[in-house]
Parts: sequence; structure tokens; C-alpha cells
Amino acid sequence: MKRDFLTLWDVTEDEIWALLERARALKKGFQEGADIRPLRGKILGLLFLKPSTRTRVSFEAGMYRLGGQCIFMTSKETQLARKEPLSDTARTLSRYIDALVVRTYGHQEVEELAKYASIPIINGLTDMYHPCQVLSDLLTIWEKKGSFDFPIAWVGDGNNMAHSWIVAAARMGLHLKVATPEGYEPHVSVLNRAKLEGKGRIELSHNPVEAVRGAEVINTDVWASMGQETEQEERRKAFAEFQVNADLLSYAPDSVIVMHCLPAHRGEEITHEVLEKFAEVIFHQAENRMWAQMALLEWLLVGNLPAVT
Repeated sequence: MKRDFLTLWDVTEDEIWALLERARALKKGFQEGADIRPLRGKILGLLFLKPSTRTRVSFEAGMYRLGGQCIFMTSKETQLARKEPLSDTARTLSRYIDALVVRTYGHQEVEELAKYASIPIINGLTDMYHPCQVLSDLLTIWEKKGSFDFPIAWVGDGNNMAHSWIVAAARMGLHLKVATPEGYEPHVSVLNRAKLEGKGRIELSHNPVEAVRGAEVINTDVWASMGQETEQEERRKAFAEFQVNADLLSYAPDSVIVMHCLPAHRGEEITHEVLEKFAEVIFHQAENRMWAQMALLEWLLVGNLPAVT
């Protein structure tokens, strides 16, 4: 039976841990020169309706490292540009490739593709969720901190990244402190499901100082995501007090690390100085997109997942 990866609700806590363990094992193996190619003969499709650097290259590089091949497509290069239904696209591509990564706007589009495809559909980003990024973020925190036994702060927009962190917290029992400006809170449907089905401690506020107090990790993202360019100036004003800067960090423990999913707008959601101070963590986080997704691809395509230790 095929599995999809549209949100972190699609995997159990044990499966998340197994993916993190496998990602670390793959990283170690490749760094030591091991020949690990379980995806020989497999083809991954990438259907992107939004621009990308990290998502595209990390999936392509990871697939090639595991012995597979990739086919990259945009909507303009397919019959989607001529209004072919997603249901027909899903059933057609299922005959050619072994899995499909989709990067698009509406989350309902990946759900429609998953409904009709007979191959795994992977959410490479929608306006509602970005689960691959948060999977790699979890890997980064685990490697840098060794556990998740501390508060994690989200400062900024209640966007797709905030939503995915809320699901991760609910799934894994994390303590997540979310601070957004008024009117930019996470979607109520995400919060309600996390409350009903999750076991995490999720705190919401409009105070970034309270969010970072005691937090060992501070996460942020751009204030205006793709498709919100016309709101740029309005958002810049609304988010002015939510910049991750030296003053905000003064309220956090000295051991705190700052993370950013990139690309960053230096001088807006994060200052140049703070980003450079934590550059090793942030680009380590970017690298981990590849390793976490390699574990995900191996699992979805050939079923390999280690037992949780």
C-alpha cells in the first residue's frame, strides 16, 4: 500500500524517529564513502509551480546519491498549463515514475494528486504546510542539542512553517511557543487538530519576548511568503517588533540556537548579524534537507526504515 507525505500527520512519532535515525545513518555512511544505492532504477518526478533552490536541489541530489533518477517539471511545461485536471495528471504520471514531489500553492492540489495517484506524493511545499523542511529541522535540533526536552520558539508569521511545527509538536510531544502579530496567527483548523489529536504543549502569544524566554531554539521565516508580495509593506509594519535580533536574543538562554528555513530577508525577520552568528546552524539545517529527504525517499520507495532504538 502506497504512503504519501503531505503533512507530518501522515507519519507516526515512531516513524519520525526512524526517519531521523536513518537520515543520520545515511549521512555518516556517505561521509565515510559507503556505496548506498537502494533506489537504482527508481525515478522521482518533481512538479513545481513555485520557484525553488533548496527543495529542488536537495531532492535531486539525494535521489542521485541513492542511485535513482529525477525528472523536473513546471506547470508551464506540462498540460496543466492547458487546464488538464490534476486527477488525469496524477494517473498519467503514476504510469511513468515511482514518486512525485509537488511544490505548489493550494494544499488541496497535493491532496487531489494523492487521491488519484498510485505512487507516493510528497509535499515539497504548499501555502498550508512544509513538512519536509520541518523534518530536516528536527534532524538539525537532534544533532545540535541531543534531545527535544526544552521549549522551541517560533517567532513571526503563522504560516506553512508554523503550521508544520505545530503538527510536529503535537505528534512528538514537544513544547512549542508561537509568537505572531495579531491577525497573523496560525490557522484555527491546524490548532484545533493539534489540540484534539496531539500530545504537545503549544503556547500562542503576541509577545516574542515571552516566546524566547527559556527556549533553546528560535525559529523564524520571511514575513511575506510567495504569493504575498503585494502585502510586503503592510506586513513589514505589522512584524516590526518580531525581528530576531540581538535585543530579542538577550531574553533567551546563552545556549540558544537560531534557525531559519531560508531564503532569508536580512534586515527584516532576522538581522544580518544574527544570521551570520548562527550561520553554521542555519546552513547545516539547509544541508539536512537532503539527508532527511533521502531517508524519506528510501522509505516511501522501497520500505526501508530501521526499528526505533
